[in-house]
Amino acid sequence: MQHAHRLTRLSALALGITGALAFGHVQASGFQLKENSVKSMGSAFAGSGVKTGDTSVVVNNPATMTQFEGTTVQADVTVIDLNYEFQGAGTDALGQPLTGNNGGNAGGITPVPAMSIVHKLDNGLALGAMVSAPFGLKTEYEAGWVGRYFAQTSDVRVVDLTFSAAMDIIPDHLSVGIGAIYSSADVTLSKAVDFGTLLFSNPATRPLPFARPQARDGFVEIQGDDTGFGWLAGVNLRPNDRLALGLSYRSEIDYSLSGEADWTVPQDVAAVFGASPMTSPLFRDGGVTAALTTPSVTSLAATYDVSDRFMVMATWAETGWSSLREVRVNFDNPDPDAVEPFEWQDTVFASVGAEFKLSEALTLRGGIAHDETPTSIEHRTPRLPDDDRVWYSLGATWQVSPALDVNLAYTRIEPKDPKVDIAASGSRLTGPFEGNANLFGVSAQYRF
Repeated sequence: MQHAHRLTRLSALALGITGALAFGHVQASGFQLKENSVKSMGSAFAGSGVKTGDTSVVVNNPATMTQFEGTTVQADVTVIDLNYEFQGAGTDALGQPLTGNNGGNAGGITPVPAMSIVHKLDNGLALGAMVSAPFGLKTEYEAGWVGRYFAQTSDVRVVDLTFSAAMDIIPDHLSVGIGAIYSSADVTLSKAVDFGTLLFSNPATRPLPFARPQARDGFVEIQGDDTGFGWLAGVNLRPNDRLALGLSYRSEIDYSLSGEADWTVPQDVAAVFGASPMTSPLFRDGGVTAALTTPSVTSLAATYDVSDRFMVMATWAETGWSSLREVRVNFDNPDPDAVEPFEWQDTVFASVGAEFKLSEALTLRGGIAHDETPTSIEHRTPRLPDDDRVWYSLGATWQVSPALDVNLAYTRIEPKDPKVDIAASGSRLTGPFEGNANLFGVSAQYRF
């Protein structure tokens, strides 16, 4: 019976899915996505909250919607080409090298769409709606890779439907806006399970021939989803005809994810667990729940028209990642809770950019940004290794007609020095990653 109790206690540490919700970064700090506007991406999102020709202000700063006339519709698609390869190694509970390959390219090509509409009423009130993806992650390593006990597949999708309204307080100088957010989160994450290490940890099962680290791999996949509600607010100040300043705030959104745990347990290992009434319920398919909070975002944006053809712009944004202290996964079955400490820190994104109107039909823009990581080496995981990164962006707008614009943009994101040094369930994974991201965007805007 002591053997059974020991296995139960060890299951929380050795084989619980701690880290299954350890999101990594994609294009911004943590698992944040900024790609809701191709036009703004072309200038590294400098000035994105006060750009009068970009309907993504529905979510970036609703107060700016009062600067539109009539009805404006915009559709954006950003294709993310994410590349990450592990260059390190690992050891098991006996100090032996972890077997397997480097996992290949854990990234891939993922489209991120967005659509927005702004309508200005005759009484000066402006209304807007937008569908966008403010947070997300998609990575997948090759089966049997060296870090399989820490991450295999990570697929996180957060989609928002936002409704906003704005009005002028002082016409031509000051406007305010508010918005309501209906958000949907869907998470699927998996990793391999080292049942050999679990059995080796107990003297009663250690004589078994497969009770050795890496001798019996299993697998666990977690899926969960939920919806949540949030809000946003903004102010747009225009002291004169050349300068625009904007302040916006997006609230935290809480989700109570619920779904299923799908365990794959080798037959001989399952037979060992099934021999005791204390351990037979462990590692069986069943329901799971986990609380998740996406962070608040506070943004300052500015644009200045140096001349009729040349504009400079800047953005400063703080993301409140300190709200993400831990993720706790609760099992409906008797498996103990799995807890992953995050201890993330708030981050700052800062960008500057410029825009030049080459002709009546063609506008060129560019920008550069610095984006901080919320993570520390103590809590960083290979779901994606996060580090400070630099953005380099270029973009263009072609005015096809007085009513139609087409936008193109390209961004290169270079992480500073991504690496992991993480231990769990007796295994340890250390080393750097080679990584970068290329973003390609196209959008169209039509004014009725």
